[in-house]
Amino acid sequence: MTKTLPWLCAALFALMFTMMAPSAALAQAGPTAAPTSTVDVHSLPPAGVTNFDVEKATNAYLAKISGEARQKSDSYFEGGYWLILWDALVAIAVSAILLFTRISARMRKTAEGITRSRFWQVPIYIILYTVLTTVLTFPMTVYEEFLREHQYGLSNQNFMQWFGDFAIITGVNFGVVVILGTIIYAVIRATPRYWWVWGTGVMIVFFVIGAAIAPVYISPLLNQYKPLREGELKQNILSLARSEGIPVTNVYEFDASKQTKRMSANVSGLFGTTRISMNDNLLNRGSDREILAVLGHEMGHYVLGHVTTGIMMFGLVILAGFAFTAWGFGALTSAFGGVWDVRSVDDPAGLPVLMALVSFFFLIATPITNTITRTQEAQADIFGVNASRQPDGFAQAALHLSEYRKLDPGAWEEFVFYDHPSGRNRIHMMMVWKKEHLKDADIIAGPVSPQ
Repeated sequence: MTKTLPWLCAALFALMFTMMAPSAALAQAGPTAAPTSTVDVHSLPPAGVTNFDVEKATNAYLAKISGEARQKSDSYFEGGYWLILWDALVAIAVSAILLFTRISARMRKTAEGITRSRFWQVPIYIILYTVLTTVLTFPMTVYEEFLREHQYGLSNQNFMQWFGDFAIITGVNFGVVVILGTIIYAVIRATPRYWWVWGTGVMIVFFVIGAAIAPVYISPLLNQYKPLREGELKQNILSLARSEGIPVTNVYEFDASKQTKRMSANVSGLFGTTRISMNDNLLNRGSDREILAVLGHEMGHYVLGHVTTGIMMFGLVILAGFAFTAWGFGALTSAFGGVWDVRSVDDPAGLPVLMALVSFFFLIATPITNTITRTQEAQADIFGVNASRQPDGFAQAALHLSEYRKLDPGAWEEFVFYDHPSGRNRIHMMMVWKKEHLKDADIIAGPVSPQ
């Protein structure tokens, strides 16, 4: 979740005026029946809440981030728009270098010189390809993940600390790419005409495996996880989880502050690996209301089955991407295959062609992939506020995101570039919810929203 700003201190909202109700006078008994009239009795709503203005509350929250802080937030996030383009262009340029210089073809010949097995030639080629492309793209990686994060005050690491984490992530990715690539090429050899269909199935299986093992085996490689200290907050989190049917018995915190200033949490895992985790930035910078609001949101992802539905939705996108890639490979190799010395789609020397096409496809598909995740995030927001009943806690947490997310974009800007609802829309959603629950006792007693 979000970013820098003074936190709202949770204070009990004392009623400004007592609820008053007119009482009907009892009719006096007399020798004759006196005429009577019916008096309607109504309780007056708590003073000060009937005029709650959603737009004013939303704008007042957004106004808490202004001046240099707002400019810095906007600049960081808008710079990310260009990085989406530059990342794709760099990937395409690297592929072009490998193809037009025939470096890719020479790497294939190296693999052929080591073994005659077409199966084992693929992982040998992929190892060479992965090492070379990692080196070629390393300057861009350093800029994006280290220099730029320091430029905007989001990183807490020196270069060697960052490089250590980079090496771990690269090592994990290296193993996954070699295994996945070898299997995909085996599928291509088995069914060169319909490999894109079966290849999508392989990708979905890998997504499921990754979702199951990442919380237990991957995440602890970068951070230390430990049970959250005992106390009222932990019991409230576990109570919230139990009430939503989430099968956990503990809550974990991890030391992300050694890497970043960002606040985050998650409910992750599949098939018995489910766990609730929050980083120490959220724990140290957020109030209990904010923590419950954030974790209610994360629990929403779990209860609503977003891991499963997300995998299936992205599976459809990958299916379209692989279909485009299969078509594009045929078109490009018909024109340049001789120049590149790329023989057919099952030739590992053609991997740069596939990667260039995939990069181009996902650049164009950015609004689609962002809409999938943004829709799920909005659903989790609604679930979270209904579960935690902390609209102001969530609004305050949303302000923290302004350290690295633009709060108030245009409609088209949000549609194309945002994988979460914008800060304005998230806070507005919380204030709408609050207006509909103004008469609830916990909301009456809760913090006052700015107006």
